[in-house]
Amino acid sequence: MIKLSDKRMIGLIGMSGAGKSTVCRIFADNGYTVIDCDISAREVVEKGYSSLDELKNELSPEVITPDGTLDRKKTAELIFNNDDKRMTFNRIIYPYITYNVIEKIKAAGGDVLLDAPTLYEARLDGICDYIVSVCADMGVCVQRIMNRDNITEEMARARLGSQHDIEWYKERSSCCIINNGDVDELYAAAESIISQLKGSV
Repeated sequence: MIKLSDKRMIGLIGMSGAGKSTVCRIFADNGYTVIDCDISAREVVEKGYSSLDELKNELSPEVITPDGTLDRKKTAELIFNNDDKRMTFNRIIYPYITYNVIEKIKAAGGDVLLDAPTLYEARLDGICDYIVSVCADMGVCVQRIMNRDNITEEMARARLGSQHDIEWYKERSSCCIINNGDVDELYAAAESIISQLKGSV
C-alpha cells in the first residue's frame, strides 16, 4: 500500500444497481470527501488533453471528432468487442485517470472515499487502506437498473454481464455489503462500516 498522506483512503467498488451511489452519500454525510473516478475518466479526455493525441495515434484517428474531442460512441464501438483495442485504450487512459485522482486526493480535506468501479484496473487499490464493495443478487440489480435507467431487462443483463461477478468483489474487498433489502438496511450497513473505521484510527 502506498500512503499519499495522513488521510484515510477508502475504495468503493461494486455491481451496477447495487447501491454504490447511496453509500457515497452516506460517507459524504459522515465527513468523507467523495471522489468520483468516473468524473476523472471524463475529465482526462476533454479537449486539449494529451491523452487524445495518444488515442488518435495508437488506437484510431476515428475516435477523435473534427473539433478535437473524444467521439465516445465511436470509441465504444471500436473497443466493445475487440480485446486488443480495449487493452490499448485502457493502457493509455488509466495513467491519466490515476494522476487526476491523486491530484484530487492531495487537495481533499480529510478522509477520502474513492468511488472507483475500475479501482483495480486503474491500480488505485494500492493507495487504499480499506476497500468496500456493494453487491446484490443479479435479479435485484437487473430490476433496479431497469427502473433507474428505463431500459429493458435484456439491456440491464448485458450491462451486468460486462462486469465482474459478486465473488470477484467479495474476494477483493475488506468488507462486502450485500444490498438485497431496502434503503434503511443499506444505511445501517454503511453506518456500521463507518463506525468500525472510526474505531480503528
